Formats: sequence, C-alpha cells, structure tokens
Amino acid sequence: MNTISWKDFESVDMRVGTIIQVESFPEAHNPAYKVWVDFGQEIGTKKTSAQITKLYTKEELIWKQIIWVLNFPPKQVSTFMSEFLITWVHSLEWVVLTSLDKRVANGLKIL
Repeated sequence: MNTISWKDFESVDMRVGTIIQVESFPEAHNPAYKVWVDFGQEIGTKKTSAQITKLYTKEELIWKQIIWVLNFPPKQVSTFMSEFLITWVHSLEWVVLTSLDKRVANGLKIL
C-alpha cells in the first residue's frame, strides 16, 4: 500500500450530500442511474451517474445521505455529464455506497 501525506488527503474534497432525484439511465453502457444530489447552500445541486442498480432501487436512494468526491473533473457518460464521484465499497457482486448513520448538514467536508 502506498502512503500519502496529510496534504494529499486534504486535497480530496469529500462532502456529505443528500440524494434528491434518481432516474433510470437506459443510454448508459452498463446499467446505471442518473442521480442528483443536494450539497447545501454553498455548493448547490450537482448530478452524476452511478452503476448501483444491482443493490439499490431508485426509491430507496431518495433522501439517502452519501459521501461524495467533488473535485474530480466532470466526465461525459453517454448523454449525461457526471459532475462528481460517489464513494463506495466494491464487493465481487455489487457496489455498496458509503453512507452516514446519523443525518448531518449537506455540504459538510469529510476529514
């Protein structure tokens, strides 16, 4: 495992956001959703695509607070522009989202 400095870690902008809208994404190469997330007043709402259809329904994602990485460059995914990255744990069969066990304000930075 490579080690990083505290400065390297601080350069990753990880924030808490709440999923406010989820739509099917049939144009994606792999099964995915279009996901809109509220990051609070300072950052606002952003969107991304997520290949999380095997474990999560659209309905159970709404209002879920997740940890996101905001300072990756936007990426075009088929007909949709992803503006940030979801953090997850990848098992052999599916992706499990990193979420919080208590509600906090949207936009808070992960340290």
